[in-house]
Amino acid sequence: MATTDYDAPRTRVEDEPANESLEALRTRASTTSQDPVAHLEAADTAEGIDLPGADLSHEELIVAVIPERVDEFTCASCFLVGDRSQLARQKGEVKYCTDCES
Repeated sequence: MATTDYDAPRTRVEDEPANESLEALRTRASTTSQDPVAHLEAADTAEGIDLPGADLSHEELIVAVIPERVDEFTCASCFLVGDRSQLARQKGEVKYCTDCES
């Protein structure tokens, strides 16, 4: 069976220094220089960012509310709707999920 020295430093081929000349390194660095202009996507514009404290009173939120099913419950601690398999404790009508009980 082969033995592995787990304390030895691990190196990759990319990490090892190449035997290239200084001129070759300079020409490669000049051809692959980074563009100083940032490339922004359409979602990165100011219209796509919601700032904290922004006035959103003119915005309308449309959400379809689905009533609780027979095999679901709402946790009294975290108020998340969960499946009956996640029910950890019940006191009368008050129910708690396994995440809140652990």
